[in-house]
Amino acid sequence: MLDAALTRRLRQIVGEKHYRDDPEALVAHSYDGTPMLQSLPDGVIYPADTAQVSEIMKALAEHRVPLIARGSGSNLCGGTVPVEGGVVMVMHRMNRLLEVDLENLTATVQPGMITAAFNAHVESLGLFYPPDPSSMKISTIGGNIAEGSGGLRGLKYGTTKDYVIGLEAVLASGEIIRTGGKLMKDAAGYDLTKLLVGSEGTLAIITEATLKLVPPPAAKKTMLAMYKDLYGAARTVSRIIEAKIIPATLEFMDNPTIRVVDDFAKLGLPRDMEAILLIEQDGEPETVERDIGRIRQICESERADRIEVAENREQAEKLLTARRSAFTALARIRPTTILEDATVPRSRIADMVLRINEIAGKHGVSIATFGHAGDGNLHPTATTDARDREEIHRVEQAFQEIFEAAIELGGTITGEHGVGVVKAPFLEWKVGAAGIEVMRGIKNAFDPHQLLNPGKVFAKAARKRVVIDHG
Repeated sequence: MLDAALTRRLRQIVGEKHYRDDPEALVAHSYDGTPMLQSLPDGVIYPADTAQVSEIMKALAEHRVPLIARGSGSNLCGGTVPVEGGVVMVMHRMNRLLEVDLENLTATVQPGMITAAFNAHVESLGLFYPPDPSSMKISTIGGNIAEGSGGLRGLKYGTTKDYVIGLEAVLASGEIIRTGGKLMKDAAGYDLTKLLVGSEGTLAIITEATLKLVPPPAAKKTMLAMYKDLYGAARTVSRIIEAKIIPATLEFMDNPTIRVVDDFAKLGLPRDMEAILLIEQDGEPETVERDIGRIRQICESERADRIEVAENREQAEKLLTARRSAFTALARIRPTTILEDATVPRSRIADMVLRINEIAGKHGVSIATFGHAGDGNLHPTATTDARDREEIHRVEQAFQEIFEAAIELGGTITGEHGVGVVKAPFLEWKVGAAGIEVMRGIKNAFDPHQLLNPGKVFAKAARKRVVIDHG
């Protein structure tokens, strides 16, 4: 429980009904989208503007009380779970689109705005904001920025970090800083904007963002290529890029995912295929037609069993639904679903999928794999039951070996979900001990009293590397 004087001060800042410490509010904000992870906060607060965020942080800093900033709680690495207690700051009241600047092609938005709502408004003005995380119907712009979110269009257009050009943020001391702006060039000192993107709420609280917009593509074409040979699908991915074609979307689903998605969405997917590639190209009409034709030739040369090209946007959306519903479909199978995001160079996708399957078989667990084939970001997803501790232990062992395999293949432990609590023990595998110390130095400079989202990114002890026997 917080000091009574502090809770009175917090209520004075935001108003009586916007600070809660009743059991219902505490439980509702004790977990996020990460399975098997829960910890009660001491309070929940809902600020209305940057000035309130600043005053809240000053009050908490005086009492050395931790603060966890939160959007919709769709995080998948435990990043918004208050593992060391403290106050959860929910940003949903700060949900306004402040400006769309048609002269500079920028938008200025508060962190609590839902991503899909922002996208829809921007598109209604004839503009385009490419980042499209699968959680976009519920996730917030602030959450996307904190996690450096990706999405299906990441291969061609990049991820959230490529579109954030300015930020307003509140430091642990309560001071307000502004970084970047409506600028395409800015070499004035360290790039604090890029540093804060993906920092998972451990360095500052984002209260406003300036985002780059682009003109929308004039045309789109979507196709589905189906393979009985996993390596044929993987080779197709590499050959498309080698041919200097960068699709807007290049997604992968393995056979277990295909079966589950078809059961869920009733799309008539071919259940006997080892892999499906979902490919979308956009741009000028003649370029799109040319690229889709060349992609089709590549798919055929790699012995795709079937190829379907959507005839209209309705059919295209149906195909995209197949990929976007993968996690939802898998979550229906068993009580607990653990979605990960190991990433490898795209030339190693087939190797990684086969390693995932080998590891799953070795530990006797069920893992389906889908993801962003074009940028090598795979989502091995275990369906299990948190009540079966022995099975959960085997799942954890399997994922540890999957992360190890990703590193061995030149990849990383996370491509878009972030480190949070779940990946913290493995971070040193990727960045090394010296890298961890540099990151700790940055954290200490921003937050010397460790008040912002404590217990995240930095593990108390690094996980030992496992030795994988490949036979």
